[in-house]
Amino acid sequence: MVFFILLTTGCVANRMTTAQDIAKQGHLSEQIIETPEFNFLTWQRINAPSQPLTIYIEGDGLAWISRYQPSSDPTPKNPVALRLAALDPGSNVVYIARPCQYIGVGSNPACQVPYWTNRRFSAEVINAMSAAIDKIKQSTSATKIQLVGYSGGGAVAALLAAQRKDILSLRTVAGYLDIEYVNQLHHVSPMPDSLNPINKANKLALIPQIHFSGAHDTLITPEVALRFIRHTGNSCARVVLVPGMTHQGPWETQWLHLLKQKPECGKGGK
Repeated sequence: MVFFILLTTGCVANRMTTAQDIAKQGHLSEQIIETPEFNFLTWQRINAPSQPLTIYIEGDGLAWISRYQPSSDPTPKNPVALRLAALDPGSNVVYIARPCQYIGVGSNPACQVPYWTNRRFSAEVINAMSAAIDKIKQSTSATKIQLVGYSGGGAVAALLAAQRKDILSLRTVAGYLDIEYVNQLHHVSPMPDSLNPINKANKLALIPQIHFSGAHDTLITPEVALRFIRHTGNSCARVVLVPGMTHQGPWETQWLHLLKQKPECGKGGK
């Protein structure tokens, strides 16, 4: 048992070191944001206070170690959203890890397995992340934000966009935008305690958005994004199919090129 605990601790430490190295390459500084529900690890690069923020939201991380066994720590092995944030040349870039990633139960008493499994898109999680964004806005004097979410972070980004009034644009990368459809596709349990982004899609009808989908993604197939934009009404949302990309990408190899595509209304569809 002691060996297992030491091994687990070492693995998490290695994941933190990987993330710190990526953040350093992107000139991102670490900050912990406290909310009543969770403490969130963020990395930030703020060069133009009061100007819009581009906020990247991480994927589900290591939520499961097998089909039936959840992980004891959801910290990602490959923090895709952090890799993308580090590459973003924008003046104000913020990366937010998901609840319980990088910050364990010792600093996050609310961290329990359901918050990175069946409740990971619950109202309390979305509200906590929204509260963290409010704090970041306050500290940077920003009034508007652009959201970018990878995989499950795409679900969080869409749900945040549906309830906030300060969103300039939404980008998702391999976004988990229809939970019920994806779970049925892979024959996994439904998540009644989580919100489903596609059920909120109509609230995003006037938000400029691009949903990047990997042509070789078998986990969250391109049909997921296509279903989502149909529910938005198409006028402000479009899907960009990226050749050669699987769910893991490697999205960072294409990100600077993909960032040049700007979300705009009037260019909806595929």
